[in-house]
Amino acid sequence: MTPALERRWLRPPPDGRPARFAYGADYNPEQWPREVWKEDVRLMREAGVTVVSVAIFSWARLQPAEDRWDFGWLDEILGLLHDNGVSVDLATATASPPPWLTTLHPEILPVTRTGETLSQGARQHWRPTSPVFRRYALKLVEAMATRYADHPALVAWHISNELGCHNVYDYSDDAAGAFRDWLRARYGTVEELNRAWATSFWSQHYGDWAQIQPPRLAASHANPTQQLDFKRFSSDALKDYLRAERAVLRRITPSVPATTNFMVMSGTTGMNYPEWADEIDFVSNDHYAHPGPQRLDELSFSAALTHSIARGEPWFLMEHSTSAVNWQPVNVAKRPGELARDSLVHVAHGADAVCFFQWRQSAAGAEKYHSAMVPHAGPDSEVFRAVAALGRTLDTLTPVTGSLRQPARAALVFDWESWWAVERDSQPSSLLRYRQEALDWYTAFLSLGVRVDVVTTGTDLTGYDFVAAPLLHVVPQDLAGRLERYVNGGGHLATTYYSGIVDEDDHVRLGGYPGALRDLLGIRIEEFGPLLRDAGVTLDNGLTGTLWTDRIDVTDPEVTVLARYTSGDQEGRPALTRRAPATGGSAAYVSTRLGPQGLTAVLGTLLAGAGVSSELPAGVRGRVEAAVRTDGSHAYWFLVNRTEEPVACGTVEGEVLTGPAPAADGLVLPARGVAVLRVAAGTTPFPPHA
Repeated sequence: MTPALERRWLRPPPDGRPARFAYGADYNPEQWPREVWKEDVRLMREAGVTVVSVAIFSWARLQPAEDRWDFGWLDEILGLLHDNGVSVDLATATASPPPWLTTLHPEILPVTRTGETLSQGARQHWRPTSPVFRRYALKLVEAMATRYADHPALVAWHISNELGCHNVYDYSDDAAGAFRDWLRARYGTVEELNRAWATSFWSQHYGDWAQIQPPRLAASHANPTQQLDFKRFSSDALKDYLRAERAVLRRITPSVPATTNFMVMSGTTGMNYPEWADEIDFVSNDHYAHPGPQRLDELSFSAALTHSIARGEPWFLMEHSTSAVNWQPVNVAKRPGELARDSLVHVAHGADAVCFFQWRQSAAGAEKYHSAMVPHAGPDSEVFRAVAALGRTLDTLTPVTGSLRQPARAALVFDWESWWAVERDSQPSSLLRYRQEALDWYTAFLSLGVRVDVVTTGTDLTGYDFVAAPLLHVVPQDLAGRLERYVNGGGHLATTYYSGIVDEDDHVRLGGYPGALRDLLGIRIEEFGPLLRDAGVTLDNGLTGTLWTDRIDVTDPEVTVLARYTSGDQEGRPALTRRAPATGGSAAYVSTRLGPQGLTAVLGTLLAGAGVSSELPAGVRGRVEAAVRTDGSHAYWFLVNRTEEPVACGTVEGEVLTGPAPAADGLVLPARGVAVLRVAAGTTPFPPHA
């Protein structure tokens, strides 16, 4: 990222007050007649809206034909917004090409793995590597940047929209040529590629770059390293396209920051966002909650991971929902309090902007049943009243703006390449779910009331007392060395089954599992023991494991067996181990899936060994999440009720910025409620006796 560019989306109000949180939505005025526009800006003022994203899907309206442009309506709406004190995050409008372009140049349409060409009629129907698409798209970006460079409403550029949401994997001839170029840059020679891809297997040896194709539909499992490299390439291809738009914007409007909205943890695995973060001026994220018992845990997890991707800088929540979405099998409306709670969890983890999709709920189109700030029912509705109330809450939280999330003592490592690798075909088990295992560990931290940072493999771990790295399958030598130095330097590491197994080329590290981590953990595994879908095993600490077991032999006298299997093929063998070298650190191994409840019990023991404990009173741990931001002088404690009933937090100290006022017997958080307390930096709102 480029910190030198000011976050113009946090411009101070004209009355001299300090900059407040950015608040708003995607705004699509082209869907509505002009008489609605004035009502829109009136309601925006009522709701406290300060910024809207405009023109995201407007290419066909802005350029109705190859040789014809229509900016008049956009000029009008930008002027209206500016006159009413609403800033604009202006999209480059390149997300979906218009029908005239796909008719004129059908060669820009993506091709699936099975050879089918996708048609127009939805969105993102373009190839990331198409030179034809790029030529037309950059011409539009140039026109937008030139026309609006000095517009007073413009505070940021919104590059495309959710890059890769529907077109991350393209198997066209354009992609094949770009893939070969990417491979040349990575490997240098065909001989080195043959080594990395292990092409001696199944007679796949390549004699010329021209022979290499994307991993299209094949008779059996495609080469594993080829698949992994194609995922790397596909992420890089979109990143390269992002750079191309950004370069035009920086040339014409160098002082206007540019972003694009990530989809961290949305289920779209294809974009390696930590590698994208340096290409934009501030990180933005879209997040949508999924129903289920870990709904709020996943929301918090995603926000914490976005904070890490943003390198600890404040970030922009570009989209989330006021209520129901339209794309889940059953689209459940949010309950009272959830709109505010969901929003404030993102703020607690570093967001300085809270925006929704979208401002006014569409009357037609594919997303007409997706909720909005102004629903179909209009402003006389519970949703709009909650929207306006959140605007007032964010105004009271103005002192928090610009503060940084206070680092935790524990970290949870999330790795995109391990995610890609363990869920590919031809694994010991097709039931492996990387994201779910990581989320289960995060739920365990929340259940214990322990704050945890979600970090990437490039993060410096030396400041953490405890690090969990579940399913860390892909471990290059550099990462293995950093983990060893972390433990030998006194840090406490925990990892799990199927970790340390392969290097960056997806080659198994020979000599026994867990490969790169074998000596660090002090164990050796000759053979995996994956379990069938409905099978389980018992441990002598009373827990039950599923999905996986390992045939563990202890190889180091510094290893303590924390639990053994009492059933299954590994009965009597170690299930949980912990090596504590003389340096003072430790390295623990969990060889089965324990789920959130089982991990909570194990994690409590491991954290105690690392000297890490909850900052919350004992009575609220697991029911309240704590997140902390600080500006150096003050600490802002966000206390989030994770339950459906009131939670008594006991006596608290400090100033309540938002939330219920403490009563004589202490602070009580209502169901789904949030309180934000301001105390001196380095202190907590809980008295020592709490």
